[in-house]
Amino acid sequence: MVRKHQHFHDTLPQVENEFPPSAALEGAVSDALASAGGLDATDVTVTADGSTITLAGNVFQLEEVARAEEVARSVSGVTEVRNSLRSTMPAPQPRGI
Repeated sequence: MVRKHQHFHDTLPQVENEFPPSAALEGAVSDALASAGGLDATDVTVTADGSTITLAGNVFQLEEVARAEEVARSVSGVTEVRNSLRSTMPAPQPRGI
């Protein structure tokens, strides 16, 4: 039996990561948001570009927008958070006298 080195047209094979680092970071931030108190992240989308996280989607209360950013910043490996979340809570209406 003869064994040859793994070459394809004189090019060494390249091993690709099944989960690139950005996907792992997205997963870590998504997990942190899902388990964080004071936040319903059901409609939040997390996207990683390197170590920068973008949060998009909707939350109910305005306080959840800030809470989601706080949680995302606390995840190891995140250096910047771009927060594009919107609150779906209706604005309070002034009461007439």
